[in-house]
Amino acid sequence: MKKNRKNSLSNYALVLTVIFFFATNKIMANPMDSLIVEVEVSEFIYENASFPQSHASTIAETDEGLVAAWFGGTHEKHPDVSIYSSIRTEEGWSFPQKIADGVINDTLRYPCWNPVLYNVPNGSLMLFYKVGPTVEDWWGMVKESADNGKTWSEAERLPEGLLGPIKNKPVLINDSILIAPSSTESKTEYDWRVHFEISKDFGKTWRLVGPISEENKYDIIQPSILHYNDGRLQMLARSNHDFVMSSWSMDNGETWSEPEPTMLPNPNSGTDAVTLQNGLQLIVYNNSKREEGKNGGPRTALNIAVSEDGKDWKMIYTLEDTTPGEFSYPAVIQGKDGDIHITYTYNRDTIKYVRLKVIK
Repeated sequence: MKKNRKNSLSNYALVLTVIFFFATNKIMANPMDSLIVEVEVSEFIYENASFPQSHASTIAETDEGLVAAWFGGTHEKHPDVSIYSSIRTEEGWSFPQKIADGVINDTLRYPCWNPVLYNVPNGSLMLFYKVGPTVEDWWGMVKESADNGKTWSEAERLPEGLLGPIKNKPVLINDSILIAPSSTESKTEYDWRVHFEISKDFGKTWRLVGPISEENKYDIIQPSILHYNDGRLQMLARSNHDFVMSSWSMDNGETWSEPEPTMLPNPNSGTDAVTLQNGLQLIVYNNSKREEGKNGGPRTALNIAVSEDGKDWKMIYTLEDTTPGEFSYPAVIQGKDGDIHITYTYNRDTIKYVRLKVIK
């Protein structure tokens, strides 16, 4: 009996060794396979509000926690659409507060669009947003908060020709170069162009780079920026061509390669991406394409994919897959503690927040 028991233990140890060997080599061969995420929080930022619809959320981390913002009102394009914000404390999300609107004077008001929050290192929390009658005619606005989103400065219009980050967050390169991903939409059908706005004084002044594509082969908007250890930058953008588009920069965003399709599908809807602390790239996107004869497709399912090189992507999680439904315009950041924070439109009824823990 003792001999059999000893042999059994030896065989069991051998099996564990083999499993560990193959698992270890698999992780070494493909770091994407080692990334596992676990949902820690999944909740609506608000259940009831003074406005019926909401869309295009953004999220930032401050020294005190999380701040989210979005546009809300009767419906997109309505003059009453304003920017609302909520702060997350230990008790949960605060009731939405209006922090910006498009009031021009006593008789004229325009809708607000696409807020973007960015916490300047050792500085203030910035809120970029757009105001205007249409997407083609809007202009960029900015506010600042010195108390982590509790109160805000008066709105300032950005200089002519600058729009600020159009949907997704700026990225700080080399601790000194702030790059805001931006784009324009022409009144000409689907003349969409990506450009970048670069600041070397942490957002006090900006200069424009682009549009990036000389060939203008693809209509692309709403880019996000990823960075790599070798200094390269990658842009991922929404397109009207069934796939997320990619472009690369080797000189800190000054010049960019011609955009090309990735393997990631896109139904002509916004995405967002972030470079993780472990070097992997992560994107939140709608895993669908345009419907035949239409300019867009279903904005469901909403998925997460990761990549080591920005070319080969692996889907690792499904946030939403209800059909029909709209789960769209995600915003994603990674907190200082390594947790991944995501907000997105939930059927235009509210904004949903999900926190994921990265399990090594």
